[in-house]
Amino acid sequence: MKVPDFDFVVLGSGIAGLTFALQSAAHSRVLVLCKATLSETNTAYAQGGVAAVLDPNDTFEQHVQDTLEAGAGLCREMAVRFMVQEAPAAIRWLQGMAVGFDKDGSGDMALGLEGGHSHHRIVHVKDHTGRSIQQALEEAVRRHPNISVQEHQMGIELLTDTSDTGTFCYGVQVLDLHTNEVRSIQAQAVVLATGGAGQVYQYTTNPGIATGDGLAMAARAGAEIRNMEFFQFHPTALYQPNGEVFLISEALRGAGAELVLPDGSHFMHLYHSMASLAPRDIVARAVLTEMQRHNSPCLYLDVRHLPAGKVRQGFPSIYHKCATIGIDVEKHLIPIVPAAHYQCGGVKADLRGRTSIDRLYAIGEVACTGVHGQTDWPATRCWRGWCLPGVQQSM
Repeated sequence: MKVPDFDFVVLGSGIAGLTFALQSAAHSRVLVLCKATLSETNTAYAQGGVAAVLDPNDTFEQHVQDTLEAGAGLCREMAVRFMVQEAPAAIRWLQGMAVGFDKDGSGDMALGLEGGHSHHRIVHVKDHTGRSIQQALEEAVRRHPNISVQEHQMGIELLTDTSDTGTFCYGVQVLDLHTNEVRSIQAQAVVLATGGAGQVYQYTTNPGIATGDGLAMAARAGAEIRNMEFFQFHPTALYQPNGEVFLISEALRGAGAELVLPDGSHFMHLYHSMASLAPRDIVARAVLTEMQRHNSPCLYLDVRHLPAGKVRQGFPSIYHKCATIGIDVEKHLIPIVPAAHYQCGGVKADLRGRTSIDRLYAIGEVACTGVHGQTDWPATRCWRGWCLPGVQQSM
């Protein structure tokens, strides 16, 4: 086997892949491969923000319990606690990378509210948080002398071999989407940060590149895959008859928007005590149920009662997108439908990103760590009214 071309090859250029690249490049040679341009990622489409305990009146334990409740008791608690405890430091690191989170009147980070949270703990940049994070990380990656970037390169197969200790990964075979050339790149380790597979659904908030490539490569190489029955649907994607999907951030409901029926009446109080701010799975199923009951292609978000200018100033992307299709949000209801948003299952990975294949790591949406739920019960169990078959322990 020849000398590796790089220490790490990272497939994917969203927040997970670029964060790994930047943190490992201090002592390693890193290659970032992306299927489109460096900027075309799920991260860039994220609107609402990032949850972290930053308010002195909030606690890690409250954030943990909110997450476990939103996960219907199926989350892997150890992974949730790790995520919650590390979140404030991650936010400070992003600030150090020049992400300019919004501030409140006192100069502290403004904290928003989203569904399933009992406290304001969402840091954001208006309604384009993901794009702002993506841009800041991209600039840092392009400046770093130890990081190389190759765009329009699609991973097609992992390079693996076996030893006395089992299967290990030593590189990846990639397809150049411009030249159709196939080549092999060897590395000390490969990091999958390829995102999810939202494009398997008719309605998805994901960009066209979200086709599950990393998951498929890992599966073909024999890596353990877990919990693919768990896929999060966002309750409020902008409904357009032409099939185009645009995310309407949950933070808009956190700011006071209400879900309503075609006649303008409220209904979420019939499904959950938190009404329009219930966990996403509850809201998405409630919206679908009411769409079917009323034989309607969509339901609606009502922001007409909010102070004049609040949506335009706080959610400019949403305001202007609606305006382009003739919706004045201060006068009209916003049509919405649920859409596939986040792949919760994926390549089984521990809290260090290690998979069942040595030297193959999975991080971000392609990884299944148990944060979003785990099937570890021995017999059939019902999850929020949906019965799932018993499977073997996942972690």
